[in-house]
Parts: sequence; structure tokens; C-alpha cells
Amino acid sequence: METKKNLSGHFIFQPFEDLKKIIETKGVKLTERRITSKQEESLSDEELFVEAMKEVREIEEFRKIPVHQRTSGPIGRFENNPGDREALKAVEEVVRGLRPVNLPDTQEYVEWISRDYKGDIPKRLHKGHFSVQDSLDLHGLIVEEAESEVNDFIKESLKKRYRCVKIIHGRGLRSPKGPVLKEALIRWLSVRYRKNVIAFASARQCDGGLGALYVLLR
Repeated sequence: METKKNLSGHFIFQPFEDLKKIIETKGVKLTERRITSKQEESLSDEELFVEAMKEVREIEEFRKIPVHQRTSGPIGRFENNPGDREALKAVEEVVRGLRPVNLPDTQEYVEWISRDYKGDIPKRLHKGHFSVQDSLDLHGLIVEEAESEVNDFIKESLKKRYRCVKIIHGRGLRSPKGPVLKEALIRWLSVRYRKNVIAFASARQCDGGLGALYVLLR
């Protein structure tokens, strides 16, 4: 392979110079075949592709051009950061089932408390400090059906003077629109029923986890 020098003193890299000589020496001819516009109109896309590829063949001489493979070294961005190493270790242990998931640390976790109350009520609610007296499962319902079910359930729970109930809304992982029922339920509890609700929080893993809410009623 040749590297030529021009009049200005700069080197010009010509990687295909040797290939040109090889092709000319071995008599490799590059032919061109065209079809008429009338023929082109009568052919499908697939037939046009086949026609265009008829004269294509592998030029073995290209194999003589060296290809330099890029090698990537080890990624060491976590090597000197103890916090990153600890985080990676924690994730690995969660994946392998060696460490339980801390639901409040996830983006799906939900907690809310009425402005009339203070303290760590939502956290206590999530940890199961209040006994669940009744539950409602919204799986398989559309928003309109769920709205009616929640309305009847809240009214009945208040009538029975229940303090803590559970509503299962699902996580919406299979829904293209995301957790629609979950978002609707949060809106209903925090706006429409805010006078009847002290707080709500995502349930414990054994009670439905991120797919359910504990609701603390007044």
C-alpha cells in the first residue's frame, strides 16, 4: 500500500491504490447493465432488486485489505467509587433474590397524607401497623367500572366504620397506557374522598406491593 507526498509536502493516504493495481493485473472488469424505463415500470420492487444485483459478485481482492479490530478495554468507572460498588452489589443481590426490595425506594411507590394530619402515618401504614379490615380488587375493570366499584366500596367501608382497607389496582405493566387504574385511584382518593381519607400508601409485598394501596379512613 502506497503513501504519496504532494508538492506542498503533506502526505496523502491512498488505501485503495494497491487494490486498483491488483484488479487491473487480474483483469477484473466492472460491467454495467441497464434496463429500460418501460421494463422498470413492469417490474416489482423485488424483481428490480434481483435485476440490479445480477452483476454483483464478491471481489476477493478486498480480503487483502487489512482490517484493524478495535479493542475496548475494561470499564473502570466503578472501580474507585465505594458508593457505586455498593449500589451495584445491592442490585445484584436483589436480582438474585438475596436481598428484599425496599418498595419506598422505587419510583412506583406511593404515599399521601391529608393536610389535616402530620407525622409518619403513611410510613406506618405501609409497614402494616394498621390491620386491613376489607379489600377491593379492581383487576380486569375499565376506569368507569372501577370508579363505580371504588365509590360503593368507600361508602360501605365508612358505613361499617372500617379504619383501614386495601384496594388492589395492579401495576399496569401490560397496559400500553401505563398504570391507568392506579393513577385514577390516587386522584379519587386525594381529591374526591379527601374528606374521608387520612392517608394512603403502597402495600407491603405480601399484600400486593406496588399493585395495591392501604387506605386509612377517618
